[in-house]
Amino acid sequence: MQDYSMSRWLSPLMAFCLSFMIIVGLAPSLGLQIDRQIDFWLLWLGTMLILALPMTYLEIALAKRSKKTPLTALAELTRDADASQHWRIVGWLSVVFIPFLAGAILSNVTLNSLQHAQLGLQANLLLVIGAVVAVGLSFLSRSILVLLTALGVIASLVVANIFGTALQPWHVTPIEFKEWGNATILALVASGLGLGLYWQTNTLHAKESAATQAVFPIWIAQLVAVIAFGFFAVSTQIPAFVLCFAAISSAALLLQLAKEQLSQRNIAPVLQYIIILLALLVWAIPNITTIFNSIVMLWGLVICLIYAVFVGWIMKISHLRKSMNFSSEAFYNIWRIAVRIVTPLAILIAIISFIGQLI
Repeated sequence: MQDYSMSRWLSPLMAFCLSFMIIVGLAPSLGLQIDRQIDFWLLWLGTMLILALPMTYLEIALAKRSKKTPLTALAELTRDADASQHWRIVGWLSVVFIPFLAGAILSNVTLNSLQHAQLGLQANLLLVIGAVVAVGLSFLSRSILVLLTALGVIASLVVANIFGTALQPWHVTPIEFKEWGNATILALVASGLGLGLYWQTNTLHAKESAATQAVFPIWIAQLVAVIAFGFFAVSTQIPAFVLCFAAISSAALLLQLAKEQLSQRNIAPVLQYIIILLALLVWAIPNITTIFNSIVMLWGLVICLIYAVFVGWIMKISHLRKSMNFSSEAFYNIWRIAVRIVTPLAILIAIISFIGQLI
């Protein structure tokens, strides 16, 4: 059992580190590691405000109401809402997605490392080595893993700033429909939202204070992480060792979070490791990365969509009002409109936009 007596810095620091590493992993697939378009990043900033912020509130409100980790809490939440047990599938989709996302980070970073360094290893072998190390590190305490990941991320930024080559100047281009899908993926999937990570790390910290006190540090940390990437285009600037260290540490943190949810759901340890290792090591299949990267983005969006529909339409209107503890009823109503209407519609449009890029 993990020690939950962790200080308030843990969630925002984790948000910064994981958001940074996820976007480093996904950037090549989204075409963001080189091209620095002002219009796109302004669009992303808008999605962070209208999509990511309400989703972060959603996770913290569920943590404050349930005081349990997501996979366990969903059984209680569906009963309270008199909802079908089928809604609990979102918890399983999320907990399997976490190690799958860890595999995405390791796979994409190792491929990038091989392109920029003479390591003499095949990409799938390097991924397996990184996965084994990540599984071993996942037994460390949560705070140590967050600090290791932060060390790797900060080292990446320092190296990129000092030794990086000149980047393409910032410029303005016409906004295209596909950019909405990319911006939404960046705001939701790359921020780790919908996976219950921030819900999980705030479960036993839940108090009667306003949710905003927990939400804003996390949201600002997500903003800073992606802004840092946008300014340094880190995935093209960093030596392989530094980037691999950050990737392995962040993967270990994700694996630990997945193990904890499965453990608290009383899943047998052997089955826990089968689920985690299969979702992680499937990335070692040769020539599968491009297909799996697309699955990562669509899977992450679908999870966020299900949570938005469940909280906005299935849970009763009074269920999260006390947990949010807004100073004004108007703020609660604005958040509810965002979750019920704006977020589902925006995600559906993003899914259509992204699929259109694949066809």
